[in-house]
Amino acid sequence: MNPELLLAAAIIAGTPILFAALGELLSERAGVINLGLEGTMLVGAVAGFAATTQTGSAWFGTAFAAFAAGLFGLLFAFLVITLRMNQIVTGLAFTILGGGLSAYLGKPFIGKPVADVMAKPDFGALADLPFVGPAFFRHDALVYLAVILAIAVSFYIWRTRYGLILRSLGESPDVVDTLGMNVTLLRYVYVVVGTAFAGLGGAYLSLVYTPSWIENMTAGRGWIALALVIFASWRPMWLLAGAYLFGLVDALRFRMQIGGDALISPYFLNMLPYVATIVVLVLMSSNRSRLKFGAPAALGTAYDRERR
Repeated sequence: MNPELLLAAAIIAGTPILFAALGELLSERAGVINLGLEGTMLVGAVAGFAATTQTGSAWFGTAFAAFAAGLFGLLFAFLVITLRMNQIVTGLAFTILGGGLSAYLGKPFIGKPVADVMAKPDFGALADLPFVGPAFFRHDALVYLAVILAIAVSFYIWRTRYGLILRSLGESPDVVDTLGMNVTLLRYVYVVVGTAFAGLGGAYLSLVYTPSWIENMTAGRGWIALALVIFASWRPMWLLAGAYLFGLVDALRFRMQIGGDALISPYFLNMLPYVATIVVLVLMSSNRSRLKFGAPAALGTAYDRERR
């Protein structure tokens, strides 16, 4: 595989992970950990494919995927924020729920081709440049949307007043409450927006990456996104680089499977992201490790104003 095509493949493979990881970052910065990311992506994938099939518009399907995933996230938020259910257990349940729900709703769409192709921006002469053109300027619009969102989220978190409030939600919600702001409402907003981002990642899989509906097509990408947030120390621009690094590993694995002459088994490369995910989640199980990684201090802790 040519280097420019390998890089292009890495960007394509990393895009759904980037969408999901950005959404999880927003949620965790607000103090809510959502282990239901895998199920949320599947809900977005089936919703986006179904809406595109019915309307013939990939853009409408993408928007509907974000909407459906946001509703899924709203239910999750109600359970963990309002009812204060355990976030870890609830997230795992939502992974199972999302997988089962998407499989049931997606049955009529198995084997059907996507009804509309996602548009690609016209970069003119840039797309014809050697190496740079094929690698960076021949992708569909969602690839560039993911990059724009990463930059926008980074600016929002580190350069705006509302970003400071978001960081405070995850570090010390008591302070936010003392300032007269509604901690519950703010956490709802970030969880719903975060799951909508994950829905965009799911839509990318079913409308662009495959493009078709296949049960459990996320293939663990939601878990990779969860680990990536931790690896990136909850920093959006590090997420951007990390997502494409994971994408590069995926592209290399695919290339090795085709070539059949690799020194390293493609199955070993396929295993690495999931092993890394398990290691990170184990390390994050202790409070001391969380502090070393730079995790928000109130991450995973339900906020009860009466106990303030």
